[in-house]
Amino acid sequence: MKAAALHILVKTEKEALAILEQLKKGKNFAALAERHSTCPSGKRGGNLGEFRRGQMVKPFDDVVFKKELLKVHGPVKTKFGYHLIKTLYRS
Repeated sequence: MKAAALHILVKTEKEALAILEQLKKGKNFAALAERHSTCPSGKRGGNLGEFRRGQMVKPFDDVVFKKELLKVHGPVKTKFGYHLIKTLYRS
């Protein structure tokens, strides 16, 4: 199974929750990713491209492959920090 997702990675849960509030108010995901994400994908609006199940850390994988599409999920804690994740598609 493959999927494509966008994410915003930050150091603290507090930071992730503040960004989530901005998203709920209609702010653009890609713009917030470019501004706040500590992941190199931030420069691409948080776009991770397409990847297979098992390529990402388990908590991240679980969201991408099990949760509702096109909805922002998180904060999801991994060894990298806190993610806000939006799955674009699964195939």
